[in-house]
Amino acid sequence: MRLTSAPSLLLLLTLAGAPTVALAQAAVVQTPYQRPKALFDIYLDHPAKMGAALYWLRSFVNPLMEAPYSLFNEDMSVIVVLHGTELVTVARKNESRYEDIVQRMRFYADQGVKFKVCGLALKDYGYTPADMQPFVEVTPSAMTELVHWQNQGYGLITPVVTDKKVSIDEIR
Repeated sequence: MRLTSAPSLLLLLTLAGAPTVALAQAAVVQTPYQRPKALFDIYLDHPAKMGAALYWLRSFVNPLMEAPYSLFNEDMSVIVVLHGTELVTVARKNESRYEDIVQRMRFYADQGVKFKVCGLALKDYGYTPADMQPFVEVTPSAMTELVHWQNQGYGLITPVVTDKKVSIDEIR
């Protein structure tokens, strides 16, 4: 009576005689970032999505401000261009409505991040520069501003903010 087939027996003997192998894990790298320059192009279909878009900014800035990099505004340059519905979040009259978002933007502005609003969009929404938060700069056009800074060597980052359909726990 044959208990195992030859290939199964070979596999069993191979595994039984194999030395114990430690499970490998992902390598952690410390890329030597030097004077990073980033340009965030934010154009959202709803101002409430600005909070999620700011997580993209956080994901860029915060790791660079922490050890081992400890970069600050003189070591990196970050520009955020707003030209969609999110520009209402930086209108002074809406500060209480978007208080958390404004506080986060103000924090990053204090760290040296430049927030710019498209002058054409500003007019479309019926605002003037006087209506904006003091940490905001008004540019002639978002499109010309984006091209200008890319020509200066800034890497373009366009946050994609989707409607979340499932929780992280559901897909983990």
